[in-house]
Amino acid sequence: MAEQGLLAGIGWTRAVRLDGLTGANDAEVWVKLEAANPTGSYKDRMALAMIRGAEQTGRLRPGQIVVEATGGSTGASLAMVCALTGHPLRVVTSDAFALEKLSAMRAFGADVDMVTSPPGGFQPELWPQLIELARLVADQVDGFATDQFHNQDVINAYKPLGYEVAAQVPGQIDAFCVSVGTGGCLIGAGRALRQRFPEMLRVAVEPAESPVLSGGEPGTHQIEGAGIGFWPPLLESYDFDEVISVTSADALEMARVAAAEYGLFSGPSTGANLVAAARLARRLGSGHRVLTVQVDSGLKYLSSGLFE
Repeated sequence: MAEQGLLAGIGWTRAVRLDGLTGANDAEVWVKLEAANPTGSYKDRMALAMIRGAEQTGRLRPGQIVVEATGGSTGASLAMVCALTGHPLRVVTSDAFALEKLSAMRAFGADVDMVTSPPGGFQPELWPQLIELARLVADQVDGFATDQFHNQDVINAYKPLGYEVAAQVPGQIDAFCVSVGTGGCLIGAGRALRQRFPEMLRVAVEPAESPVLSGGEPGTHQIEGAGIGFWPPLLESYDFDEVISVTSADALEMARVAAAEYGLFSGPSTGANLVAAARLARRLGSGHRVLTVQVDSGLKYLSSGLFE
């Protein structure tokens, strides 16, 4: 059944060609503008899919508390969806994440349990700590744990993104690159796009300081929403063809440049996407197209110092 009201505003965002990022001899770069979703993030798709999927299968009872460990965007998206579907939300998060994201969760009515993290970036032990605490909270309150890192509905959430792009971008898409957190976008959109473009290159983007997908050791980085410090449980090796590692410094600088020079206002994970897309565009050359995603709005990072 089609969604009604505000929830019907999730998805069907525009895909546009990003001019200026690459040269005349490079491939075109196209960007899916996911900041146009109601909370300003592509995580709206995921939140809606997890709640509706759980309701339809009876895993989530009417009025039951929902519990999730989240870095912010998923929490804000879940809080909005839960507010509209009648489910209280309990979020386990950290002060390492952007203040705007934490404030947005509360604005939509979520109860927030905060873990204090040391400064300097996202450390590899953070996510296991949040996930374990969320499990304990869910047991304590008889809640439903959406468990974004293991929830198959996350994959289904992003398949429409791929189908949308296939209808929006003229001609062949030769490569698709996206930062990996849960891996849901790379898996879901990648599978959908591969149906239309069987030869399309699928590229996982990860922080160079925490190159787990490349076979390296987890480490501390500053690309919020990516590089969780362990292999995402939903991600299979056959869901991507290669990995591009991007340093935190390059991702942050690209986020600033993209806003000031290309008019694309977003955060560090989008910056990492654009760095990877530019590399692919140079490699593939003129006559090809690279697709990536604007993960969220730069409005979520104004207090972080990113744009100062």
